[in-house]
Amino acid sequence: MSPTVKSLKVTYNPINEENTFTSGDVVSGQVTLEMAKDCQIASLLIKFKGKAQVLWTERYGQTTVVYHAKDKYFSIKQYIIHDKDLTGDNQTLLANQNGETWSNVVSPGCHVYPFTFQIPFQVMPSSFDSSIGKIVYLLETKLSRSMRVPQKDSTKINFVTKEDLRSYPELMMPQHDSKDKKMKFFNSGTVAMDVKLEKTGFFQGEGLKVLAFIQNNLSRQIRPKYCVYKKHSFFARGKRKVWTLDLFKEVGEPIAPFTKENVIKVLPVPFDSEPSIINCSIIKVEYRLRVYLDVKYASDPEIKFPIVILPASQVPAGVAPPPAASGFGFEPFGIPNPPAWGLVPPQPPAGAPHPSDPPPPYGAYGMDPPLTDFGNKY
Repeated sequence: MSPTVKSLKVTYNPINEENTFTSGDVVSGQVTLEMAKDCQIASLLIKFKGKAQVLWTERYGQTTVVYHAKDKYFSIKQYIIHDKDLTGDNQTLLANQNGETWSNVVSPGCHVYPFTFQIPFQVMPSSFDSSIGKIVYLLETKLSRSMRVPQKDSTKINFVTKEDLRSYPELMMPQHDSKDKKMKFFNSGTVAMDVKLEKTGFFQGEGLKVLAFIQNNLSRQIRPKYCVYKKHSFFARGKRKVWTLDLFKEVGEPIAPFTKENVIKVLPVPFDSEPSIINCSIIKVEYRLRVYLDVKYASDPEIKFPIVILPASQVPAGVAPPPAASGFGFEPFGIPNPPAWGLVPPQPPAGAPHPSDPPPPYGAYGMDPPLTDFGNKY
């Protein structure tokens, strides 16, 4: 800060214990300006904006290629102080409690300027931050003076999407897959598993119930194992950057040789799990459950299921996230008239807001389909 301007700060007022905001909420706060002496200001403004951005570089021999993409959701600007001689910017000019505009000559001392914004009623992804990409909702103030470099301050708010992902029918539909494998060399015989999930979407803190029928026709025992992993995907210039992380692993009880068994496993979805992001065109946060059989001296047969983690805040007030259903059963191998397990995205009703357009098709780059493409495997 210059000797004239001692400090410039923007702050906002929390509206709930979680300190989160969503579409339609009102964000109020204040810009605090402390001056050491009289000063004439060209403009003092407050801007509220939401955007997504990805940026990374890759080297190809001696060439470095920069991959960058940006999605802009909204940008709202309000002037606190605006020099009347400046024209060409028809933005809102705030007034004080007496309905008068603030003078552009600011006296020494601490000055507090309140502001209020309303978050637009539109479908936007939740806040997200990583080294490659981010989704931010930002309050930024800028002080401009003649013949001086502008001075700025900013602060982020934590935005949680208002889009109720429970309204997507495919998230409540069950999933099913089976796998059998004939062993060679050190193992002779076959193993098979038939696995079901009661649904695709799960709340933070909810139990993820896995039901499996496992047939072990080997002379040694095998163990079912479970892994839930997270996948971040970033898109720019027809390129995809992927980062994965195993969240947790579980090991089931052993299945004895030449036996078959129904196995039920409930995996707890951590309360602090990052919610899925499936409504941003350049950033995706996705999850997958991997169920596999640990067979010694052989590659493990495995099945993967896409899952979507929903914010616990979407559960109605006073109602705990639902536990895994207890009455979800199955007939092992040979289900009569099986349902169509491939899931089809729902068609929104007329007039309903549409999510952001999806990124370019994965197939165009020879890549695997996204986790949210429920009708395909990868």
